[in-house]
Parts: sequence; C-alpha cells; structure tokens
Amino acid sequence: MNPYIMSVLLSSLSLGTMITLSSNHWFLAWIGLELNTLAIIPLMSKMHHPRATEATTKYFLTQSMASALLLFATTLNAWFTGEWTIINMQTSTPTLMLTIALMIKLAVAPFHLWLPDVIQGLNLMTCLILLTWQKLAPLALLIQINSGMNSTFITFLGTLSLLVGGWGGLNQPHLRKIMAFSSIAHLGWMIIVVSYSPNLTQLNLLVYLLMTSSLFLMMMTLQTTNMNKMASSWMKNFPLFSTMTIILMSLGGLPPMSGFLPKWVILEELIKQDMTPLATLAIASTLLSLFFYLRLSYTTSLTTSPSPLNSKLMWRLKLNPNPTISLMIILSIMLLPISPSIIDLM
Repeated sequence: MNPYIMSVLLSSLSLGTMITLSSNHWFLAWIGLELNTLAIIPLMSKMHHPRATEATTKYFLTQSMASALLLFATTLNAWFTGEWTIINMQTSTPTLMLTIALMIKLAVAPFHLWLPDVIQGLNLMTCLILLTWQKLAPLALLIQINSGMNSTFITFLGTLSLLVGGWGGLNQPHLRKIMAFSSIAHLGWMIIVVSYSPNLTQLNLLVYLLMTSSLFLMMMTLQTTNMNKMASSWMKNFPLFSTMTIILMSLGGLPPMSGFLPKWVILEELIKQDMTPLATLAIASTLLSLFFYLRLSYTTSLTTSPSPLNSKLMWRLKLNPNPTISLMIILSIMLLPISPSIIDLM
C-alpha cells in the first residue's frame, strides 16, 4: 500500500477515535465511530486475498448494523428526552438498544461470532489494531452511559463472555483465533465490573492493551501465526521466544505477572458487592483460559515439533525487532510490585 494512503488511513483511524472520546453529543460520537470503521476497511482488505475480502465484508456488515442500531437508539432517546447528551440516557428502551449496539461493536458474547472469523482473515498488524485500538471508543461510550444501564443485564453479558472466551480457545491451533477468544474473555472481566467500578474497567483495559500489543509485536517479529510455527520459532530468536511464553502466562492472569493485577482487584470488588458466586465463576473461567495458554507454552517450550532440515538454518535470518517491544514486555510482566500506586492513581 502507498505510504501516503497508509498515513491518511491511520490518521483517520486515530481521528475517529479521538472524536468519539472527546464528544458529549451522540451525533458526533456516531460520526467518530463511522470514521473509525471506514478507515480500517481498506487496511483489512489490503492483502488482496479472498479470505481478507470475506473478513472485511463480515466486519463491515456487522459494524454497519451496530452503527445503525446506535443511531436509531440515540435518536429515539432524543425524541423522548429532547437532548443529545451522551450521559443523559434516561429511558430504558433506547438504553437497552444502545447497550446491545456497543456490545456488538466490542464483540461481547453472545454478539461475538463475527470476531474469530474476521481475525483469522487479516494480517497481524491489522489484528493488533482491531483487538486494541478499535475497543477504545465503544468502551468509552459504555463507561459514560454506565449510570442508565441495567446492571443485571450487563453482568449477565460479562459472565457469558467469560465462559465463551474460556471455552472457545480450548481447541484452537491458530494464534489469531486464540487472541480473539482471549479478547472476548478479557472484555468479560471489564464488563462485569463496569457497573460498580468503571476505574477498574479502565485498569483492566490498560493492562490488556499492554499484554496484547507486546504479544502481537513478538508474533510479527517471529513471523508466527499458528502453533506449529510458534513451536519452531525458537530457532529464530530464542530470548524473544522465551519471553513470549511468559507473556502468555501474563495473559492468563498467573501471578506474579501483570495480568494478575486487574483480576485480583476485580475479584475484590465483586466480593465487596456481595457477588461471591459470580467471583467464583470468574475464577473458574480463568482456569479455562489459563489452560490453553499453558498448552501453548508447553507445546512450544517443552516439545520439539517436526520440522524439515532446512528450518535449522533459520537462525541465520537477520531479525530487526521493534524497539518498543522491550518496554511493552517490561510493562506486561512487572506491574504487580507497583500495584498499590496504580490502584491509588485509578
């Protein structure tokens, strides 16, 4: 792709999110979401492959339906209340429709079916954008309308996302689909606590962005997209490969890595709200997620996959890792010692 076109698309992608984050009017927020969607469509279809075209079409249709539902819900709310302010969601029916529209955009279960298929047809950089940057604007809108939402409905969707994200990744050999179900599970953690403590949702989002970005940057450096390629990537860059297994443990929430921090404080908040059964279910679903992360680590570090003889020469390749990987790795695995300071800031 022409670098000038790429810069225009990435600038439009950033601008759309910034418009949504900075607006207090529903129409401006909708314009930002639409600009965001239209900017990522060419990035998704730039591979000129039928699988990429299929993924782009699925994404466009899903996001268009969610945007139309969001615009209809906000118009209906303005008809009832006479205001377009984001925080003024007083009527139940528009709020429910708006919540469903945002859940479709975020790929929260049971509106998650589009995400694994779309992710599997994209390259790793577009997957990274779709799983990180594209979550910011809908989640910010969800936090702003928090006071008018039905907390029972939101908690149910979050719990369902935890279970679907855990079960869905159990039998997946493709890393992109595993990361898609990981995104669904992490969004479940954010959703179950958004009605009680939005600050913890923001903390979970921050840690998720750090871990997912570092893992995708390592996958791009090692050029690995499935379990077999990952198992043979120790021949390319052994220190980076070893760190990748640690990042997988952090994604699963295993202490003492950074991924344990948001789960820890969210479980504390749920217990304070007298929701011990939900906290127990969340822990059980984390065990499911941790299982397929452990399976990846075991397959790649404790077994040697069958490989042709010429793959032994992969160490001769000159790899130029992204300089930001080091910082991302440190933040992804070493935030737990400073957790009191982080919680005080939140």
